[in-house]
Amino acid sequence: MTRIRSLLFMLWLYGTMAFFGILCSPLLLFPIPAAMAVIRWWAGSVLFGARWIVGVRVEFRGLEHRPDGPALIAGKHLSMLDTIAPFVVLKRPAYVLKHSLIYLPFLGWYALRTKMVAIRREDAAKALKLMVSACRARLDEGRQILIFPEGTRSDIGDDPVYKPGVAALYRDLEVPCHLLATNSGQFWPGHGIDRTPGTVVFEFLPPLPAGLKRGELMAQMKEKLEAASNALVAEHAR
Repeated sequence: MTRIRSLLFMLWLYGTMAFFGILCSPLLLFPIPAAMAVIRWWAGSVLFGARWIVGVRVEFRGLEHRPDGPALIAGKHLSMLDTIAPFVVLKRPAYVLKHSLIYLPFLGWYALRTKMVAIRREDAAKALKLMVSACRARLDEGRQILIFPEGTRSDIGDDPVYKPGVAALYRDLEVPCHLLATNSGQFWPGHGIDRTPGTVVFEFLPPLPAGLKRGELMAQMKEKLEAASNALVAEHAR
């Protein structure tokens, strides 16, 4: 039954992506808020389908720490859901993502129109400079920059390596670093299609202040994100 529900949900996930992507494509000709609204509608439909098809509920905590204006957010990355759910609670997010994603149907169209920060990983030094420049521009537009310091999805229980790109953004943008913990991989794994019933929590933590040294930033970020995310996993363990 879990596999059948999961397959139905995959149809819902990608079916709604195509539905909103095609039906609302004329809005790509309008200012960015219109395309952002389409993404937000789709994200809401995904959370609705997750709850009623596979029993995955999504809860947001720590919203008093959620930034409304320009900000840098570092998020724990365990699942595809981590890239979807924040659209529901952030006003104008700008994700740092792999450049290859902009070539995908629907997803790529809206990523380009909403000025997501797409980076090529082949030339690390050049990519870092371009990422910082693009993120500064998005920050000047009053947007929330969301980056996943691990660079890719990890599994629960891993000891992930946090990449230095977030430290470069933190240093050059001179802003506090907000933190977003989650247990998403517990019920929506980063690999495979099976989804199991349970509550996924996205928790905004108190931000790290601007001006920390690189080593201190990276150590505190990893410690706080991992501890908070592991606590959510333990809270919802069966």
